[in-house]
Amino acid sequence: MLGNWFRTGLLMAAIMALFGVVGAVLGGGQGMVVALFLGLGMNLWAYWFSDSMVLKLYRAREVDASSAPQLVQIVSELTQRAGLPMPRVYLIDETQPNAFATGRNPEHAAIAATSGILQLLSGRELRAVLAHELSHVKHRDILTSTITASIAGAISTLAHFGMFFGGRDSDQRNPVLAILVLILAPIAAMLIQLAISRGREYEADRGGAELSDDPRALADALVKIDRYAKGLPLEAAEEHPATAHLMIINPLHGGGLSSLFSTHPPTEERVARLLALAR
Repeated sequence: MLGNWFRTGLLMAAIMALFGVVGAVLGGGQGMVVALFLGLGMNLWAYWFSDSMVLKLYRAREVDASSAPQLVQIVSELTQRAGLPMPRVYLIDETQPNAFATGRNPEHAAIAATSGILQLLSGRELRAVLAHELSHVKHRDILTSTITASIAGAISTLAHFGMFFGGRDSDQRNPVLAILVLILAPIAAMLIQLAISRGREYEADRGGAELSDDPRALADALVKIDRYAKGLPLEAAEEHPATAHLMIINPLHGGGLSSLFSTHPPTEERVARLLALAR
């Protein structure tokens, strides 16, 4: 638990530093001050409200035992087994099979799944996927990943609006350096996502396999989701790519060089590790 709080604090400090650098380069001293205050405000807002924002972006609707009995029953059974509070459960009306967890702690967690994943997976496979998401909750990954999702987009916005920062020393800005910051700031945000996301997916796979006691089912689910997700766009993820790392499988389209910067580790490697656990 202390490790996750340290990681979250380190992330917030890195975000503040990045905001300050972008503000200083694009707006001088006054720009740096404005950017630092903006970064502080974003950190506070992200801590309390980023989960609500993500659920709203995906047009997720909360469900209960009467409206989504299979989904809620599996989540309830797994949370009891894991010793966790019952999270809120959401359904996303999208054909792409996918799922994610969000929230600032296990007491304020939410699990969201698309209608496509309910149609595609068997009961065993769905249970394993939900166990993966609850592993994120148990290990308190959800705060870090949700904050990253909201702030990564804010960094890009800061870079584009930073040219409007005033200040007497703004006329002394190096235009070449300013252009470089416009390009590099979003890349830095993406690298932060990569550093946080890839390792935690392996850990959540292992934790989900243990919680469900069925690593082979999770491996089979990942193969299915990966295959179908490549052919079915997820509109909200395409519009807000900074949230892509929340999903169990990368919801974005693209291959080649873009795969090197995927927020998710290769599905083949994840499956191989799960099958090794099964053996």
